[in-house]
Amino acid sequence: MSTRKFDRRAFLELVAAAGLTATIPNGSGAGEDMIRRTIPKTGETVPAIGLGTWRAFDVGAPYDRHRACLDLLFEAGGGMIDASPMYGRAEGVVGGLLAEKEERDSTFIATKVWTEGRDQGIAQMEESLQRLQRGSIDLMQIHNLKDWRIHIETLRLWKAAGIFRYIGVTHYASGAIDQLVSVMEREEIDFVQMAYSIGERAVEDNLLPIAAERGIAVIVNRPFEGGGLFSSVEGEDLPTWAVGAGCNSWSQFFLKFVISHPAVTCAIPATSNPAHMADNLAAGQGVLPDARLRQRMVEFWEDV
Repeated sequence: MSTRKFDRRAFLELVAAAGLTATIPNGSGAGEDMIRRTIPKTGETVPAIGLGTWRAFDVGAPYDRHRACLDLLFEAGGGMIDASPMYGRAEGVVGGLLAEKEERDSTFIATKVWTEGRDQGIAQMEESLQRLQRGSIDLMQIHNLKDWRIHIETLRLWKAAGIFRYIGVTHYASGAIDQLVSVMEREEIDFVQMAYSIGERAVEDNLLPIAAERGIAVIVNRPFEGGGLFSSVEGEDLPTWAVGAGCNSWSQFFLKFVISHPAVTCAIPATSNPAHMADNLAAGQGVLPDARLRQRMVEFWEDV
């Protein structure tokens, strides 16, 4: 089988040579719109590729790289950003940078409550509003299901009051899938966030089908398994058929696999690197793999 040597490193070198904010590359030509997915409960659409902030935005000034990532995100037609109090200074960095942007009010902001107890949860969510410099938050999630039975009542009340537009739950570990599914089946939530990648597909068995059945939007975290997927393909060539399908880097290969699942609403790879941001955003443009190509991608991955 013939292959094309176009890996992530080569792609990033090209982006750097061209200038980090010059153009958003994509797999099917310039001028492509960002793919958008529908939130089942309302019909509102969101970009299929968002921005995660875990580790990447827990920083002190200057914020030049973070500002460049937001510029790229908005230029590409994106606008979903996910944060958490667990991520250190991330909420404050996001809030401060968005205050500079015309896109501030149109950005879909998701954050989380990550503490125990009703009063502590309320205090933490009030602080999130202050850090993000917003009077309301698009999506409030219970981080890693921490004290979820207590927090879910507050989330419902605040949603009814218009402080939150959507509510949901999150986790990152495959061992928590059954817990997430239990909450999805018994509680009225709008979103679930969970890890999913071409190398970790356990959510395909139960969680994703239930999300589709119950009309729950799905946000995917850890689509690169914390970078582990790139280590697995180091030195490997992208197959020609993947390049022909619009994957011009391994990042795009991994992300297109994830967002092509019909139950997935959005993937949120975390980065503060503008070149990585541009590479990731390109996966949200052009065509997505159909069921047959997805199977071919899995078979190729399992042989790597």
